[in-house]
Amino acid sequence: MSGPSTIESVASVVVPITDHDRSIAFYVGTLGFRLRADFSPGPAFRWVEVAPTDAATTIALAVPRGGMWGTAGGETNINLACTDVVGEHVRLRNLGVDVDAEILRVGAEVPPMFRFRDPDRNVLQVVQTARSRTMTH
Repeated sequence: MSGPSTIESVASVVVPITDHDRSIAFYVGTLGFRLRADFSPGPAFRWVEVAPTDAATTIALAVPRGGMWGTAGGETNINLACTDVVGEHVRLRNLGVDVDAEILRVGAEVPPMFRFRDPDRNVLQVVQTARSRTMTH
């Protein structure tokens, strides 16, 4: 039997993209995320990480290379938490972001949510946090 795990958190999730600068403009300029890292660890390689202001986990925006990170334009399975899903849906739609037409409401046990697509058509989901599910709009 091995010893206890030393894993303590999720550091980042990778979203495959095709253009770093365009993705930074979207995630930082449009969504309002913070640029946490932007450097080149080697020739023809760039590593970019973005995240909501107080988030511990980052989203790494990576151009696929050598079979790593799949291809851009699909489900990311990333859920972003927010305190006002209705307000965020309106805000993103008004900024021209490709958001679902309506907020998904399944029932009392499932928080309201909607999906949006980045410039590479990667799909992310915004979910209202548990502490604010009772908000009404």
